[in-house]
Amino acid sequence: MNVTVREAPELNRFEALVDGQVVGFAVYHVEDGHAAMPHTEVEPVYGGHGVATELVRTILDTARARDQLVLPYCPFVSALIRKHPEYLDLVPEQDRGGFGLLPIGH
Repeated sequence: MNVTVREAPELNRFEALVDGQVVGFAVYHVEDGHAAMPHTEVEPVYGGHGVATELVRTILDTARARDQLVLPYCPFVSALIRKHPEYLDLVPEQDRGGFGLLPIGH
């Protein structure tokens, strides 16, 4: 399955597409200058196929490219960061505990 991710800034979200159809999205808004990510959703038929992972990784890579920090309110996003600590530096250090994320080196 080929997943494409695009930003839809007019909707404050990134969208995951399969065969040109939107099958998932992750909303964001700016909070204290950071990209707050409160919700990620993928159509149930695509669950377990890596669509949400591809979507969130693209968002985090985009945030890194923009030198923007993220606030992972969405449980899926914070879980992905726990599993992939290379993204931990994108979360402000003082906020990591609130998202259940350990500081780098712990």
